[in-house]
Amino acid sequence: MNAKTPSILLIYTGGTIGMIQNSETGALESFRFDKLIENVPELKRFNYKIDSYQFSTPIDSSDIEPKAWAKLVKIINDNYDKYDGFVILHGTDTMAYTASALSFMLENLSKPVILTGSQLPIGTLRTDGKENLITAIEIAAAQKADGTPVVPEVCIFFESHLLRGNRTTKINAENFNAFRSYNYPSLATAGINIKYEYDKIAPVDPSKPLIPHYTYDTNVIVLTLFPGIQENIIRNILYTPGLRAVVLKTYGAGNAPQKPSFIKLLKDAIERGIIIVNVSQCLTGTVQMRLYETGLRLLDAGVISGYDSTVECLLTKLMFLLGRYESPDEVARGMSMPLAGEFTPNSEA
Repeated sequence: MNAKTPSILLIYTGGTIGMIQNSETGALESFRFDKLIENVPELKRFNYKIDSYQFSTPIDSSDIEPKAWAKLVKIINDNYDKYDGFVILHGTDTMAYTASALSFMLENLSKPVILTGSQLPIGTLRTDGKENLITAIEIAAAQKADGTPVVPEVCIFFESHLLRGNRTTKINAENFNAFRSYNYPSLATAGINIKYEYDKIAPVDPSKPLIPHYTYDTNVIVLTLFPGIQENIIRNILYTPGLRAVVLKTYGAGNAPQKPSFIKLLKDAIERGIIIVNVSQCLTGTVQMRLYETGLRLLDAGVISGYDSTVECLLTKLMFLLGRYESPDEVARGMSMPLAGEFTPNSEA
């Protein structure tokens, strides 16, 4: 493929960015993305081949489910050899979940998959959608001198920052800086020029074929600890029929109550084959279960460290691994190693 004229597939799932205002009714409506050039004429200035794929029924991001992730994987896999990069337009509320899931479901990915969206519809005067869309396409098309992609991984681009998808969390519902990556730096910053942090971008082997994964298991839950949480509630959660994994949101560096009855509940659940992963409620920092006695008790019970992962990442990684493996040991092994740069391996002291 000619590196001078990259081709990009734009995939519209739904969300605020794909809205324009009906001049007669004033209502916001999705527009057909085969008419994209008419709505964003700036794209004509790119020397790119830009095609689009629109979900037949646009999905509000609050309604995104894993079957939509599988659909995105299939679209990308079916078109992988035809395009140099992919841009996914997605609602912001669950964008970090989708980006995290795709980072695991697209094994051996060696092309850019950039998710973006907006806080204001693309049809409004002050929209952030046009800048996000235009820059996401430019990043997806960016190539090195040898013709290989500059950013061959799943990312989120939003308000001037390119972030590793599985490191990202939505942090703002009102301002344009909707996303942040607390424990991993930006891969690029868009100002007058786009400045890439090449040493932060994941190395890939383009000779390896893309391996798409479609299966998942959603028998997971997030359990947030708080002072006064009732043990009967914890017990009921841990005995939920079909439950296979728990993301346990603990305090500080991964600490939890030392009550013997609480620890026993966790240990019993783990002995029944339920995976329990420890993640801090703090946005910045990492789990260090060897630092304090409260963390050591969890470690001794068999709780796995989530290191400096996001909750979105841990949930989707668990769904992915549970969909692949029946054995809790296999899932635990997968959770303890980075599959797509989702945590810092040495962050557990």
